[in-house]
Amino acid sequence: MRFQRRGRSLVVQTPAKLNLFLEILGKRPDGFHELETLMVTVGLYDTLSFTEEASREIRLACRDAGRRRRQHGGSSEIPIPEVPTGADNLVLQAANLLSEYAGVKRGVRIELTKRIPAAAGLAGGSSDAAATLAGLNRLWKLNLSVNELSQLASQLGSDIAFFFCPASAAVCRGRGERVEPLCTPLGMHFVIARPQSGLSTAKVFGQYRPGKEIRAVDQLAEHLQQGRVASAADQLHNALRSPAEKLNPEMKTLRRRFQKLPVLGHEMSGSGTAYYGICHSRGQAFALAKRLRATSDCRAFAVSTCP
Repeated sequence: MRFQRRGRSLVVQTPAKLNLFLEILGKRPDGFHELETLMVTVGLYDTLSFTEEASREIRLACRDAGRRRRQHGGSSEIPIPEVPTGADNLVLQAANLLSEYAGVKRGVRIELTKRIPAAAGLAGGSSDAAATLAGLNRLWKLNLSVNELSQLASQLGSDIAFFFCPASAAVCRGRGERVEPLCTPLGMHFVIARPQSGLSTAKVFGQYRPGKEIRAVDQLAEHLQQGRVASAADQLHNALRSPAEKLNPEMKTLRRRFQKLPVLGHEMSGSGTAYYGICHSRGQAFALAKRLRATSDCRAFAVSTCP
């Protein structure tokens, strides 16, 4: 996360994540799935602005800075659906949880600019929630520790604690709340494509059926720690790709498109629908993103791991 003061406001830029590995180890007694995943933060950011107000209300306004999509066969554009601003928004949930936990009764206006596509497996909502906890902790001068914020994060969602990790990569276990930072000496470059349709995480997990073999993250983690990006690209894995493809035919189309691209390796992120390829260089990532935008109706991004 990046923090900046602008007058009375605190501005936080918060990144997306990619799953380079995601395995499901089984079902937990609490109804969640036991996971083993390796995630990296990448330079695609949402922006949140926090401004104190005289009232005791916590208010949220959102805008989607994503591209509009064109209809096939015409020049008209259809706006991407607006981000919900009601009680189910994780930003509001995080702000209210922190306010209750710390006993704070102060008003704040939160302005969220979305660049991370929703329902894409990029954890935009989780990243926004983490930024809200961290941002309001600073704005309200609560001085809560990272451990306290992570504990609060675990009450809201599985991926949120990852965004408090000091490293750009981590192995996460449990529901995703047990975070082990990885030291990765080399940056990585990616092209990401997200089709117009999204996927429900709950539905993808509901469609999942255990395979015959459970894979381990260790070899991929070792390659990354030793800076062997090409070897790491051979170890990409996502146990949710098959159920996602059954629910959304665009996923299979996207995978076949990536099979034709000159990337080191490719895989789906999270529960979809974003798909990514590891590129040889930053320049190649930008070139492939441009090609994907020109030849499909996907949103495409060139990103690198966060420093």
